[in-house]
Amino acid sequence: MIPVTATLFRHRLRHLRHRIRFNSTAVSPPPHSIHLPLNHPTYLIWSANTSLGKTLVSTGIAASFLLQQPSSSATKLLYLKPIQTGFPSDSDSRFVFSKLDSLSLRRQIPLSISNSVLRSSLPAAESLGLNVEVSDTGMCNLNFREEKTVTGAPELLCKTLYAWEAAISPHLAAERENTTIEDSVVLRMIEKCLKEEMECGVKSEKSDLLCLVETAGGVASPGPSGTLQCDLYRPFRLPGILVGDGRLGGISGTIAAYESLKLRGYDIAAVVFEDHGLVNEVPLTSYLRNKVPVLVLPPIPKDPSDDLVEWFLESNCVFEALKERMVVAYLERLERLNGMAKQAGEVFWWPFTQHKLVHEETVTVIDSRCGENFSIYKASDNSSLTQQFDACASWWTQGPDPTFQAELAREMGYTAARFGHVMFPENVYEPALKCAELLLDGVGKGWASRVYFSDNGSTAIEIALKMAFRRFCVDHDFCEATEEKKHIVVKVLALRGSYHGDTLGAMEAQAPSPYTGFLQQPWYTGRGLFLDPPTVFLSNGAWNISLPESFSEIAPEEYGTFTTRDEIFDKSRDASTLARIYSAYVSEHLQEHSGVRQSAHVGALIIEPVIHGAGGMHMVDPLFQRVLVNECRNRKIPVIFDEVFTGFWRLGVETTADLLGCKPDIACFAKLLTGGMVPLAVTLATDAVFDSFSGDSKLKALLHGHSYSAHAMGCATAAKAIQWFKDPETNHNITSQGKTLRELWDEELVQQISFHAAVQRVVVIGTLFALELKADASNSGYASLYAKSLLTMLREDGIFTRPLGNVIYLMCGPCTSPVICRRLLTKLYKRLGEFNRT
Repeated sequence: MIPVTATLFRHRLRHLRHRIRFNSTAVSPPPHSIHLPLNHPTYLIWSANTSLGKTLVSTGIAASFLLQQPSSSATKLLYLKPIQTGFPSDSDSRFVFSKLDSLSLRRQIPLSISNSVLRSSLPAAESLGLNVEVSDTGMCNLNFREEKTVTGAPELLCKTLYAWEAAISPHLAAERENTTIEDSVVLRMIEKCLKEEMECGVKSEKSDLLCLVETAGGVASPGPSGTLQCDLYRPFRLPGILVGDGRLGGISGTIAAYESLKLRGYDIAAVVFEDHGLVNEVPLTSYLRNKVPVLVLPPIPKDPSDDLVEWFLESNCVFEALKERMVVAYLERLERLNGMAKQAGEVFWWPFTQHKLVHEETVTVIDSRCGENFSIYKASDNSSLTQQFDACASWWTQGPDPTFQAELAREMGYTAARFGHVMFPENVYEPALKCAELLLDGVGKGWASRVYFSDNGSTAIEIALKMAFRRFCVDHDFCEATEEKKHIVVKVLALRGSYHGDTLGAMEAQAPSPYTGFLQQPWYTGRGLFLDPPTVFLSNGAWNISLPESFSEIAPEEYGTFTTRDEIFDKSRDASTLARIYSAYVSEHLQEHSGVRQSAHVGALIIEPVIHGAGGMHMVDPLFQRVLVNECRNRKIPVIFDEVFTGFWRLGVETTADLLGCKPDIACFAKLLTGGMVPLAVTLATDAVFDSFSGDSKLKALLHGHSYSAHAMGCATAAKAIQWFKDPETNHNITSQGKTLRELWDEELVQQISFHAAVQRVVVIGTLFALELKADASNSGYASLYAKSLLTMLREDGIFTRPLGNVIYLMCGPCTSPVICRRLLTKLYKRLGEFNRT
């Protein structure tokens, strides 16, 4: 490997910056979200356990980076120790400061050095003899600083951010010394320190800056709040150096630490540890398959009086190799991130995307995800990672916060290791059985008895249609006719604007739309009776019903407006005049399409309960859907609920059957079923539906399936998600009754937006907030680009959203804090004003 000298590093970094300028557009970071510059390398220093030499490694890296010949005043290293216990007798930043001073003198290379302690507990401050004020958190603004300045010399800045006197775990020290430090406060302070130095470095392209953030204790040691540090620092997802253990038993501890970090999505550039003569590097290198360098340091002198200067000099070649690996890994990462948008446009075929309208600079480069936030790479003169709230809930599937994401990752890892994949027919294994039991005791409680597994929502619908048509044929004595080779034609009763998936059968069950045109699906015929549904929306502070032209003769006073959304779902409406009108309307259409003279029979009702998602986020009048279900029940027409989008708390309840106040015969679930982590779908059915496939011949069975049916990893993840979302201990949005989510969207802000001059209508329920922008006919509909400028503004504000034409929606997860939802609405409301002026 060619050594990476400071000159070569500057040249390669300058070359990358030049490329970045021409390949992307800078976007200002959103307020109150993490914004991490990447114009210089930053590494987390981890350790498999405490007392393994993290600070020695940090010191060695600093010496290798700063004490080069010829030295340069443009070279700077920032060392951060966010959490320090045992202070002031134990101060890692002071150790780095003093050792670099000694090494600088020994090697006769001038060095400017400083050491600062920003915050400490009161006992720690008093031990220094300082009289300081105590903040509400119990921490003191210490602002202690010592320095040695040499003009024109490389610079070392050491900073301890938070310090406690007790030499114990940070969470115990914080509790004992009466301090309260939230995780977000620690992250903000780290971000602030990194940005200050990196922004200074940006002013000169000749500057070389390396930042080290050293953790406390082991990988899974708790921080001040009790959060494990591997979780605490996860929003940054900084690359890391892992200080391993060269002692007896150290192989196991090092691998466990490495796995803990990888399981959370960290990248580890190298493993380094002290040589104890046990050759631990051989099995570790084998385990890591030579993908991660394993470096071995000479034995550390045990004599407490040894100043370690000779040891650092002896170890210099190891630290040089480590520094070189860090710089190369950083440059490779930056180059990879910078080239991704261009590569994507050359090799991807994105779904639902007109590629001619997508320019390289508008492609969103996602480095990672932490809970509900994307970590977005922004390439510019000052390349950076910034957070954007995923308001698409990654296309309606996502639900986890950071804690749940880590929990699901562990569950998936365990299940993959235990089962890999096993075929499903005539077999049983714990994840599939547990998932099925939870489904029948949850969304299927009171009506379903069977669970049919598949891989995605569209195929779940295909299965549901087969089930429904068979049940219909059994109930209406058509099975004998088919055995006599008489042709029976069945179709569905469905609503215009509904969407049931992309596969051929699912598309046949929906009315003509942009998704079914000849260019999209030349085989499409539309095998259904499609009714125009009444819809409900919020406008100017009131909930209104919009009736289709079929109901044009009905006077507004017959249906009126509603003060609250709850009134729309009130079952007392079943006795209203409007209910009778709906019933007559549905009955009339069913009558026209039934009877022996008809060439096709309505063999199933399929609906998206309450919300038509892909059709434009329209809320269908629940009274109308309830009437539909009742009318079909009276005619022995099986009822399918397509809850692929609406199920599992998306609309504030586990199943929309609870909102409608009626049960289906068959229901389909996917998306949030697994918390959005892995594809899985299920079709639930009643005993009567299941019995329709019973017989002595295999040819009467349901001959449909997938190689990955009921795959263990998906089932285990679904079981964990089902339990997590409905448990008040893990989902704080669950109400005391445990059946609904609390209101997530601020009612006052929702009302204000509904009055906005740019807004046609608003729909808000559960985790969904949607609005339709007022637009003329040429700017409305699925193909509309009318909302483009508003989307750009929202992304600048840290909100990633993707429209449905001139319909904008914000979608959160079942665990999202209402505080976050209010923040999203506040930004949206502000941007609507700017959008309306353009």
